[in-house]
Amino acid sequence: MDRIVIIGAGQGGLQAAISLRQEGYDGALTLIGGEAGLPYQRPPLSKAYLKSGDAGALRLRPETFYDKNAVELVTETWVDRIDRAGRVVHAGDRSFAYDHLILATGTRNLRPPIAGTDRCLDLRTLADAVKLRAVLDSPKRCAVIGGGFIGLEFAAVARGLGHDVTVAEAAPRLMARVVSPEISAYFKDLHDGLGTVLHLGDPAAEVTDAGMVLKSGAEVAADVVLMAAGVVPNAELAAEAGLGVNNGVVVNDRLLTADANISALGDCAVFPDPTTGRPVRLESVQAATDHARLIAKRLIKGEDLPYAAVPWFWSDQADAKLQIAGLAAPEDATHRRADGAIFRFAGDRLSAVETVNNARTHMQARKALAAPDVSRDALAAVDYDFAALA
Repeated sequence: MDRIVIIGAGQGGLQAAISLRQEGYDGALTLIGGEAGLPYQRPPLSKAYLKSGDAGALRLRPETFYDKNAVELVTETWVDRIDRAGRVVHAGDRSFAYDHLILATGTRNLRPPIAGTDRCLDLRTLADAVKLRAVLDSPKRCAVIGGGFIGLEFAAVARGLGHDVTVAEAAPRLMARVVSPEISAYFKDLHDGLGTVLHLGDPAAEVTDAGMVLKSGAEVAADVVLMAAGVVPNAELAAEAGLGVNNGVVVNDRLLTADANISALGDCAVFPDPTTGRPVRLESVQAATDHARLIAKRLIKGEDLPYAAVPWFWSDQADAKLQIAGLAAPEDATHRRADGAIFRFAGDRLSAVETVNNARTHMQARKALAAPDVSRDALAAVDYDFAALA
């Protein structure tokens, strides 16, 4: 294998390049990204960067890394087409031949079908964060469409900087897609305490020059409206190339598409959950980096192992660090331990553990979930104490 091309220069795409070199790959390696500048971390954009404005701290590797490791970094370049038969990627007037192609195309912000969303700001890229930070250089009335991680992280930072904040969430509770009702309630209380105005079960119906209008008819005056209503995977290239797409690029448990010469990783990849077998797509830096390492080992060392890492997620909101180990379905049952840790169960099987400011339990949960099925009865017998279970 002499030529590997990676489309997408986010954290997953860069990790693929790093891991390929670490595993001993010495062929041509091209990393293509649509944004200007060096690859950077996205999670701090809604938190640390809005406070500090230090873009340099976001860089994943210095410029010297790319020369030293013979990684051809192609920036400000959007790929137009994948020629699977010829094994060539086309981008404008440039083309890149490959023996293996890795899709790390990530996601983009969802734009709900409501009027006036062209007036909204986004918080997906560094350019978005730079623009938003400049807007917030003086006291503002901020409205947020979406009560998920990004919207709430922004809300907490904005309140800490002295801005008025209103959040409109279509679901009846915060972060409903990813956390239990108990954790939703905890963070509702937290944001209430910060002085954020929450409208739950009342989505934005229109964005106007004066702010936004909710489905109920309520009007929210705002100088800034942030769109944080979720994301959609960038899977159009794969679909146009004839690859399977279903809420993302479909891959097997080795992260390989139906084309033996194309892999996919990170937020754009849909793979079989190692526990349930159901197709899942994880919006997680951890998953993207683990995917990249597995693909590199398969390509360079010939390791034929399925992806089976325990997923984990986090969100920093004010002084509360939410950590989730595992992957729960919305219908999974819950048990609240005395210290506030939330255990989720799919039937009798532990599916996830949610904690706030409890790193010890989070790490214990990740270890437990990596073992064969942990039953609810076994946990109940030791009063949900991981140490006793071990």
